[in-house]
Amino acid sequence: MSSEPPCSAAELMIALLAREVAGLAHVVAGALSPLPAAAALLAQAMGPTRATILGSRRFNPFGEGGRELFDCAAEGRIDAFFLSGAEIDGEANINLLEVGPPGRPSRRFPGSFGSAYLYFLVPRIVLFRQEHSRRSLVRRVGFISAPGLSPENVHRRGGPKALVTGLARFSFAGRFRLESIHAGHDLAEVRAATGFDFDHAPAPAVTPAPTREELALIRGRVRTELAETYPVFAAKLG
Repeated sequence: MSSEPPCSAAELMIALLAREVAGLAHVVAGALSPLPAAAALLAQAMGPTRATILGSRRFNPFGEGGRELFDCAAEGRIDAFFLSGAEIDGEANINLLEVGPPGRPSRRFPGSFGSAYLYFLVPRIVLFRQEHSRRSLVRRVGFISAPGLSPENVHRRGGPKALVTGLARFSFAGRFRLESIHAGHDLAEVRAATGFDFDHAPAPAVTPAPTREELALIRGRVRTELAETYPVFAAKLG
């Protein structure tokens, strides 16, 4: 029996995303991204990471919005960034534009907003998608907002290193590899819910649950700090 206290699905995602960037100097979470924002704040609380949360007054040093963010990335002053998408495929391409037949989409989204730029420049991109289904993790995205891979003759210092979902954690090095499955789920379930092929060990590990320290910070300091930017989401933690 685990000695760790029970946690919610959101708290597990926050802890896992924070572990992906732990110890890095500067981690940025984009706008409309409460899970990554909470993860960046947790990494900061664990130290020595500095978190920048777009949309925050307290944790956002950029006074001119996207221009300063992109300059910072180009200068190599962002170590990690979080990206998601309506669709993510087996080559780590992400779709932030629309889903459905070309020219007749069933749903449209706000757009790519520099995701491809950051994908190429930030050394550690952590992909996340709380929904783990064949609708979100597809064989091939319908539109490539940002490519996960580039030809050898294309200079690229950034790219995807991991994918965290509501079912599992994957690493990425040209192809996804299942590293662990969250407690209560199994390999057959992950396979059935994933639209692309992936590598895995014969018996994948169970994802470590959040520690007591992580949960205490999420439900205390992180929740308080997050409430400034995402009050509704923060109120649901703990």
